[in-house]
Amino acid sequence: MATGARLARTSDIDDIARVQCAAWQQSSPAAVRAADLHLDPVELAASWADAILNPPSPNHRLLVAIDASTGSDLVVGYAAIGPSEDPDLPPEAGEIIDLQMDPDHLRAGHGSRLMTACVDMLRQAGSSEAAVWVVLDDEPRRAFWQSAGWGPDSARRTLSLSEDDLAPTITQIRLVTSLE
Repeated sequence: MATGARLARTSDIDDIARVQCAAWQQSSPAAVRAADLHLDPVELAASWADAILNPPSPNHRLLVAIDASTGSDLVVGYAAIGPSEDPDLPPEAGEIIDLQMDPDHLRAGHGSRLMTACVDMLRQAGSSEAAVWVVLDDEPRRAFWQSAGWGPDSARRTLSLSEDDLAPTITQIRLVTSLE
């Protein structure tokens, strides 16, 4: 199966939104499902277009995983990268902000190639270390990262899923790896 990763284009935004909806609906933790998030693909696509056209910094990038086995570049995953905003990491640390795969295309090498492309771009941007946040009870995702050499560094955070004081929360742990 032909796979690869490249920088996202504005023509990819509908596919990125489709992947995001499918991935979040299938692999989201119970707290996210309980929050009954209504994902609007049109709104998500507009947000992704803005991310491509107006990134927060020159080192913020959006990449897509593609499957070319059908004769066209089918977007089967995406990843957002940029400088880490964690104050306890070195200033040159990078972050894989989000990496999601279409559930119908898991375990075909797309995620690994996308992760590798992210690491290469972070390294080219001058990052010597990279971080990613993973939901604490998402064992398959944590195993994916750890099998590639990422490990926990004891940092954790709790995120509310909405502005509502009674909203469900999720706990994430940070995994890091050296890029040197």
